[in-house]
Amino acid sequence: MTMQDRGELSETGPDGSGASVVNPWWRHRIMVPGLDRFSGLYILAVVLIIFAFTIPGLFFTTGNLRNVAASQAVTGVLALGLILPLAAGVFDLSIAASMGLAEVITVSGQSHGYNPVISALAAVLACTVVGVVNGIVVVRLHVNSFIATLGMSSVLVAATYWVCDGGQEIVNGISPGFTSFGTDEWFRIPSSVYIMLLLGIIIWFVLRFRPAGRYLYAVGGNETAARLAGVRVNRLVFGSLVICGAIAGLAGVLLAAQLGVGDPTSGPPYLLPAFTAVFLGATQITRLRRPNVVGTIIAIYVLAAGVDGLQLAGAPSYINDLFNGAALIAAVALAVRTSRSAQ
Repeated sequence: MTMQDRGELSETGPDGSGASVVNPWWRHRIMVPGLDRFSGLYILAVVLIIFAFTIPGLFFTTGNLRNVAASQAVTGVLALGLILPLAAGVFDLSIAASMGLAEVITVSGQSHGYNPVISALAAVLACTVVGVVNGIVVVRLHVNSFIATLGMSSVLVAATYWVCDGGQEIVNGISPGFTSFGTDEWFRIPSSVYIMLLLGIIIWFVLRFRPAGRYLYAVGGNETAARLAGVRVNRLVFGSLVICGAIAGLAGVLLAAQLGVGDPTSGPPYLLPAFTAVFLGATQITRLRRPNVVGTIIAIYVLAAGVDGLQLAGAPSYINDLFNGAALIAAVALAVRTSRSAQ
């Protein structure tokens, strides 16, 4: 039996002397089309097939699929907001706490007799101010974005409890028309999904076709080189944090419309799923391994389908945090590995 028969190849040595270099058969991997950029779609298909056969009466129903789509719309909006600062190379760990504050401001305003639109605008404005403060601390005071926004997150949690009088849920005075905004369906698809998709299209357009999007990626890729090239780095970082705060406010309004109550504990649990979706989405679609809209949305529903199927199959309630935490570690590890391979 020859080397070729055993699945090995003989090649010219690196010194050109004709010495044999043996490549074992296990180094020749089976190439799956698009696996490097569309692995999320493959995983989603596998998850759907598995649960379709194991729990068909629970998982693959129209009602359950609509519930999954609606429940992930808030996470999707939050994750889309995270794309901008992460594209610029900075973190915003306060985004989930900002969303929680926006939720209780929206509901609290209505409970005190204010119009739902005014209450929602006040919530978005408050979160925009939070983004402005984050931007000033990071850009002007030169505090690391991780530390600055982590500290801001703690401040916002305290503010949220203050608005709720020490942590009590706000359940009175909420307009029925406002709650229908978060629960209505258009063409049998939850309205919140349309809001997420519209926001995604806007961010995708800016990142793909506008100079600001290209500059954001340039800053995130190499801040020093971008600065030397004349890019206004500080302005872009500041703007990304401000817009991220405003989008967090929008997510909080949407969450308030879905829940119909002001719960001071509802915001922070969204932080891990949002970051997981963005980091996992960065390994999808684009070969440059950077945060992008399409990859993020795919990642959101890959994670949601996995968690939902496991819960319907009888998995314990803590499986959500376990699944998202493991997925975040895997996503970051995959992103680092692929970036090193590309060098």
